[in-house]
Amino acid sequence: MRQSIVFLANGFEEIEALTTVDVLRRAGMEVVTMSISASREVTGAHGVTVVADALFDEAAAHDAEWLILPGGMPGATNLAAHSGLRAALIDNNRRGEKVAAICASPAVVLGPLGILSGRDAVCYPGMERGVSGVRWGARPVAVCDNVVTGNGPAAAASFALAIVEQTLGHSASEQVAEAMLLV
Repeated sequence: MRQSIVFLANGFEEIEALTTVDVLRRAGMEVVTMSISASREVTGAHGVTVVADALFDEAAAHDAEWLILPGGMPGATNLAAHSGLRAALIDNNRRGEKVAAICASPAVVLGPLGILSGRDAVCYPGMERGVSGVRWGARPVAVCDNVVTGNGPAAAASFALAIVEQTLGHSASEQVAEAMLLV
């Protein structure tokens, strides 16, 4: 199993990023938090500062099993503005590798890159306006091919568990959910 990367940009949604890291690590997945800025210190949308494991320029994103984008504003906009991350996402998707995004990021980052074209996806309600070619849904989490999307903070655990299920299977996802008293 290769490592997965949760990308952090200033203004990220803390619960979406940190819940995903926590759940994946509980499942035994190797997860790296990666800052897209010049500093490992990244401040979330609600003033929580975290220290990322790595900087974007220090590691190869194209070798990861999952490229994972939390939402939050302006976090999603900051992710979308990073040319290296956009290139990694496009390349990963082209190769059929796994991509996940939650909250604003499906619409703000993945949609404009064409990664969601022709796919079922969800995002924070209202963010889908202006992004065409996507079968937008209203459920908390959508899994379509190599892409997992979530609709917002309340779906963070379900989003992360969907990533676990796509990687390690239903049984592993169920075990983590049970241990966290989610079921």
